[in-house]
Amino acid sequence: MPLEAVSLQSQVDAAWSQRIVPELMRYIEVPAKSPAFDPDWSAHGLLERVLQSAADWVSAQQVPGLTLEVIRLHDAHGQPRTPVLFFELPASGGRDGTPAPASGQTVLMYGHLDKQPEFTGWRSDLGPWTPKVDDGKLYGRGGADDGYAVYASIAAIQAIQAQGVAHPRIVGLVETCEESGSGDLLPYVDVLRGRLGDVGLVICLDSGAGNYDQLWLTTSLRGMASGVLKVEVLTEGIHSGDASGLVPSSFRILRHVLDRLEDSATGRLLPASFHCEVPPERVAQAQATAAILGEEIYKRFPWAHYDCGGSTAFALPTTTDPVEALLNRTWRPTLSVTGVDGFPDLRNAGNVLRPYTAFKLSLRLPPLVDAVAAVQELKALLEDNAPYQAKVTFEGGGGATGWNAPSTTPWFEQALQDASQAHFGAGCGTIGQGGTIPLMNMLSQGFPKAQMMVCGVLGPKSNAHGPNEFLHLDYARRLTASVAQVIARMP
Repeated sequence: MPLEAVSLQSQVDAAWSQRIVPELMRYIEVPAKSPAFDPDWSAHGLLERVLQSAADWVSAQQVPGLTLEVIRLHDAHGQPRTPVLFFELPASGGRDGTPAPASGQTVLMYGHLDKQPEFTGWRSDLGPWTPKVDDGKLYGRGGADDGYAVYASIAAIQAIQAQGVAHPRIVGLVETCEESGSGDLLPYVDVLRGRLGDVGLVICLDSGAGNYDQLWLTTSLRGMASGVLKVEVLTEGIHSGDASGLVPSSFRILRHVLDRLEDSATGRLLPASFHCEVPPERVAQAQATAAILGEEIYKRFPWAHYDCGGSTAFALPTTTDPVEALLNRTWRPTLSVTGVDGFPDLRNAGNVLRPYTAFKLSLRLPPLVDAVAAVQELKALLEDNAPYQAKVTFEGGGGATGWNAPSTTPWFEQALQDASQAHFGAGCGTIGQGGTIPLMNMLSQGFPKAQMMVCGVLGPKSNAHGPNEFLHLDYARRLTASVAQVIARMP
C-alpha cells in the first residue's frame, strides 16, 4: 500500500538533516580512492575505514530486525579483496494486521563507497576532501557518487517502518570496488547468492537524473573498454633539431593508429562491431525525454568560452538536436583520452624529440556490445601493422558490458509514477546514462525477472569524477522518500 507522503517526506528530511549529512561530511573527508587509483589500498586502510564507519552508522540506527555484517574475502593468491557491507531485513506485516508479503521475493539495495581520484580545477573555496554545504549542495568527492546510497537506503527502510506498513524482505550490498570496474564483486555475489534470495526488485542508487524536478529511472547504461596505447620510437630523447624529419614522431604515429578507430572529424567510431541497433522503445523514450529537457541536455556542461569581437563565443556540442544528443551519450560508442604519459610539463619542455607517447583510452560502448570482445578487437586494431615498425602496444585495462533494462511491469510503472508525483509533483522520467555500473549486467543475468530501479542524484552540473562534485540535498531527500514508496508498493 502507498505510504502517507507528507509525513514520509518529513521523516526522511529529518533523517537527512540530523543524521545523514553530518555522516556524509565525515565520509567525504576520507580519500578512500578505488583500488585502480590506490594500488596499496589495503595497507592504507582508507576503504576499510569508510566501510566500517558506514557499518557503525547503520548499527547505531537500531533498525528493528536488521542484521549487518562486513564480509571480507581473499583471492586465489591469498590477497585481500575489497570488503563489502551486507545487511538483511526480513519481510514484515503491517500494524493494521496486513500480513507480510507471501511471495518470498526480496528487494536488493545496492551502493558503493570507493571514490574516484581528486582531479584538478576545484573552486578555490572547495576541495575533494573538504566537505562544504553551499546553496543546498554538499560538495566533495564521493558524496553523490555514491557514498550517500547506504545512508539513504536505511532512511527509506526506517520511514517504511515508522508508518507501520507491510514490506518485503530487504537485503543491502555495498561494495568498495565499483570505480575500478567491480572486479571483486562477483566472488561476493557467489558467496552470498543463497542469502540474496529471490530478488524481485533491485534498487541501485548509483545513477543520474535529467533534472532535479522529478524522479528519473535509468533505462540503459553504456559499457566500457579501457587501456593504455603506447608508441615507442627511441630508447631516449633526442635533440629535435638533429632528429626531427628523420625520426618519426611517436605522437604522429599514435594519431595515425587512432585514425583506424575514430573519424577525428566527426568522432564516429569506425568498426561496425562497436555499434548496435538502438531498440525502438529506447528511441521513443529519448524523444519523450528530449521534449522535457530540450536544450538543457547540452547547455548544462561548462563550455569553454572567449571574447569574439565584443560578444562571447562558446565551444559547441557535437549536435544541438536533443534526441540525437541523448542517443549520442547513451547508445553510441565514443572514445575519450583520459590520461597521457611521455610528455614533460610545459615549463620543462625543451627542444627534444620524445622517445614515446602513451594515451590512456576510455571507449564507451553501447549497452548491447560485448566488452570482452571489444577489448580484444581494440588490441588487434591498434597494434597490427605499426607505421615505421614502431613498437605499438595496447595494454587493456579491463572492460564492462553495458546494460539494457527489462520492460517495466504494470505495478512497477505505477509505483514509479505515483512516487514521483507524491514527492516531486511531476511524473517519472526515463533516461539512458553514458556511464557504466558493472553490477547491473550481472544482476540482470542472475535475476532476469527482477525489476530494476536504477536511479541517482547525479543531475546537471553535479560533476561526478570531475571538480566540484556535489550532492543536491533536496533532490536526495525526495529520492529517498520515493524509494520508500516503491518498496512499499512491491506486490
